Amino acid sequence: MALIKKLNKIKGNRLFVRKGDLVLILSGNDSGKRGKVLKVFPERDRIVVEGVAFMKRHTKPNQKVPQGGIVERERTIHASNVMVIDPKIGQPTRIGYKELNVEGKMVRVRVSKKSGETLVG
Repeated sequence: MALIKKLNKIKGNRLFVRKGDLVLILSGNDSGKRGKVLKVFPERDRIVVEGVAFMKRHTKPNQKVPQGGIVERERTIHASNVMVIDPKIGQPTRIGYKELNVEGKMVRVRVSKKSGETLVG
């Protein structure tokens, strides 16, 4: 059983959050802040949100940072600690899925549970 869970983690999980989504942080030091999702790591269930959860990184001098020093950058947070913001009403919402018939093909799209608006991305 543990091997199956491990294989599923390696393969990657499907997350409700996608790159480019506007999200609300629900817990942690930055709770209540809003930000745009920059990166998604489905194999670890973690995401990077713009302007949230900074860490300090001590760097040696290199071509990018010739003087070296302490650089601040965003760190990952768990995907369960965020909620997608509905673009229509501007409030956090859960995500559902709906199948639409587009030019004879069934396409699965993400839908906001509050307003029913289709989410782009």
